[in-house]
Amino acid sequence: MLIILLLAYLFVASFGYWLQILNLRHLKQYGDVVPLEFSDYIDRDVLKKTRDYTVEHSRFSIIESIALDSIVILFFFFGGLFNTYNSWIVSLNQNSVVSGTLFFLFLTYAKTILSIPFDLYSDFRIENKYGFNTMTGRLWVSDFLKSIGLTTILLGTMTASAFFIITMSPEHWWFIVWLFFLVFSLLIMYISPYVIEPLFNKFTPLDDETLEGPIKELMKKAGIMVSRIFRIDASKRSRHTNAYFTGIGRVKRIILFDTLLEKLDREEILSVLAHEAGHWKKRHILKHIVMVEALSFIGLYLSFRIIGTGFLNDLFALRHNTIFASLLILGFIGGIVAFPFTPLMSYLSRKHEREADGFAAVITGNPGAMATSLIKLSKDNLSNLHPHPLYAAFYYSHPPVVQRVREIHSMVTQE
Repeated sequence: MLIILLLAYLFVASFGYWLQILNLRHLKQYGDVVPLEFSDYIDRDVLKKTRDYTVEHSRFSIIESIALDSIVILFFFFGGLFNTYNSWIVSLNQNSVVSGTLFFLFLTYAKTILSIPFDLYSDFRIENKYGFNTMTGRLWVSDFLKSIGLTTILLGTMTASAFFIITMSPEHWWFIVWLFFLVFSLLIMYISPYVIEPLFNKFTPLDDETLEGPIKELMKKAGIMVSRIFRIDASKRSRHTNAYFTGIGRVKRIILFDTLLEKLDREEILSVLAHEAGHWKKRHILKHIVMVEALSFIGLYLSFRIIGTGFLNDLFALRHNTIFASLLILGFIGGIVAFPFTPLMSYLSRKHEREADGFAAVITGNPGAMATSLIKLSKDNLSNLHPHPLYAAFYYSHPPVVQRVREIHSMVTQE
C-alpha cells in the first residue's frame, strides 16, 4: 500500500511539472504575438520582457517545488525521517496538547527556514531584475519576524485548542473542532484589518475627494455601505498592484494599493472596485466559505473514522501511534486525492470572475474601462498573455487576460 501511495504522489508531482513545462513551451512558441486588443499598450519589447519574466519565474518555481516539496516530502515520508521525528516528539514526554502543538509548529518552522534562500532569490534577484521589488533587507527581516510571530500565535492557538478538544471529547472531537475552526476563521476575518494587516502596512484615508465620492456612490448602487476608504503603502515592498474589500456583512472597508492609484485613471479604478463589489453581490465569498466548510466537515469526519482504525500508523510502520502523526499523513494523502479536482475548483473560480466582470460592466455602464484596466495591469505586472489552455484550465483562478478582455469587449458591442 505504501508503494501505491508513493507512485500516486510521484504521478501527481510529475503531472504538475509537465503542465508547467508545457506552458513554457507554449509561451516560447506564441509569446511574441501581440494581441490586437493590446496593441495600443504593449509592443514587442514589453512582450519580450513579459515572456522572459514568466519563463524565469516558472523555471525557478519548478526548481523550488522540486527542492522544497518533492525531495523533502519523499525524504520525510518515505525515507524514515517521519518516524524519527514522531518518536522524538513523543520522547519529550509532554501531554498530547503540547506534543501535538509542537509537532506542527516545528514542521512549520522547518519549512519556513528551508524556504528562506528561495524567498530571498525570488524577491531580491528575479523581482529586482524586472523592476518590481522595492523591499529593503531590513524590511524583509522585519516582515519575516512578524510572520513567524503571527504563525506561532495563530497556529499555536488552533492546534492547541484542537488537541485539547480531542482529549476532552474523543468521540465527538471532529464536530467540535470543525465548529471551533469555523468560529476562529470568522474571528480572524473580522479582526485582521484592525490588528494583523496594520502590522505590515500603513493605512491612510484616501485624500482624493474626486475619487472618494464616486466610489461611495458606486458602492451604494451595489448595496454596499462603505465605512472607510484607505490607501496602503504597498509600494514600499513591490510595484505590483491590487485592491480589496474587508469586513463582514454589508459594511465594508475599501483598500487601494498606492501603486493602483498611480497606474489607473478614475474610471478604471471604479471598474476594478465594481468587480470586487460583484463578488460580494453575487455571494461568491459566501459560497466559497460554505463550500470550504462543507468539505472541512466531511474531511474531519472521515479523519475521525480513519484514525480510529489505526491504519495510518501501520501504513508507515510508526513506532508510536500518535494522532498528530495520523493527521499529518491524512493531510499528505488528502493533497493527492484533491489534485484531480483542481481544474473543477479553478473552473468555478473563473466562473465567479466572469460573473463579477459582468456585474461591473452593468453597474458602471462602462465595460471599456474594465478592459483597459486589465490591459494596463497585465502590462505593468508582466502577466503571461499566452498560457497553454490545459495549464490555464488546471491552475488559473481567473480567465486568461486576453480571453477576459475579449469577453468584456463583447459586452461593449452589445451595449
